[in-house]
Amino acid sequence: MRGILPCRRPGVNVTRFLVSECHSLVSYMPMTKTSFTFPLSKEQQETLIKLLREGNYAPATVDHTLIAADTKDCRIALYKSGKCLVQGKAAEDFVMYVLEPMVLLEARVGYDEVLTPEVFQPHMGVDESGKGDFFGPMVTCAAYVDHDLVIKMKELNVRDSKLITTDKAATDLARELRKLLKGKYAIVTIGPAAYNRLYSKMRSVNTILAWAHARAIENVLEMVPACPMAISDQFGSKSQVEKALMKEGRKIRLVQRHKAESDPAVAAASILARAAFLDSLKQLAARYAQPFPKGASVAVKERAMQLAGKEGPRVLLDVAKCHFKTTDVVLGGINMNRQALGPEGAAVSKPYKFFQRRKPSAET
Repeated sequence: MRGILPCRRPGVNVTRFLVSECHSLVSYMPMTKTSFTFPLSKEQQETLIKLLREGNYAPATVDHTLIAADTKDCRIALYKSGKCLVQGKAAEDFVMYVLEPMVLLEARVGYDEVLTPEVFQPHMGVDESGKGDFFGPMVTCAAYVDHDLVIKMKELNVRDSKLITTDKAATDLARELRKLLKGKYAIVTIGPAAYNRLYSKMRSVNTILAWAHARAIENVLEMVPACPMAISDQFGSKSQVEKALMKEGRKIRLVQRHKAESDPAVAAASILARAAFLDSLKQLAARYAQPFPKGASVAVKERAMQLAGKEGPRVLLDVAKCHFKTTDVVLGGINMNRQALGPEGAAVSKPYKFFQRRKPSAET
């Protein structure tokens, strides 16, 4: 067994001792996990494909995969999305003795608490959805975790929402997270009308985002006052969030870092925020009897033109983030300009300068 070494005691039969110890451990050892999911890089995918083709594996047929294969008690499926799914009674053995040393080139299973002990400590994660989408609100979520919650999240395969390939999968996982985190998460939704009013005054997405992060953090602190730390992705100056926090919120330690979604609390927040954003788009679709696509694509512009042509240009203030340059394209398509939107639709995204170090936002 992994991590257990026999010891010799005077007068003790080693075989009998080990058998006794193994029996006593049965009730304490966790059940073997039978399903694992790993996102693989292109190089890792190529290594796995070669391994499955050349090794003693039986080819299997699975929809939407690059390759799939079976062992006696395990199935390995590499999907076109780059996701590797390992399932079966021997899934953990395959991951530990084949996938980790030959493909991932790092040990993960059973070592999470050794390699990244900090993610198991009590803290909250904060993330947002909708910031780069023309239609719909900007949704921010803060989610609290502790050791037991992280363990349960890993069983649910909670990960960065960007790695979840379908909206349905994100919505389903969010439903499970809401049950798990009941009373330990908070969502702040800034609808398009409120968002446009805020932007017309603040003229900064990061300032609005800092305000939303602060409100979500404070709402979770009301439920879990002892939470010591909040982690989020790095989107601007940390001081913006600190200034937006009220008295109680200023006691918490704020951490901003790149790729924060690797933290389970931030990943959970990203999933819950995405699901809330998707639900808001559905509500808009029901209200206006037309779909509201995500992003800022050609399809988005076409839908916006149809709606503005039917309802009038000011409807954009109620369904879209009007500082996007997409607004000018939409209004131009119906022979109008920003004057039709009034002061709340007059502000346009500021151009980014090349000497700025932070990454450009999707809003441009």
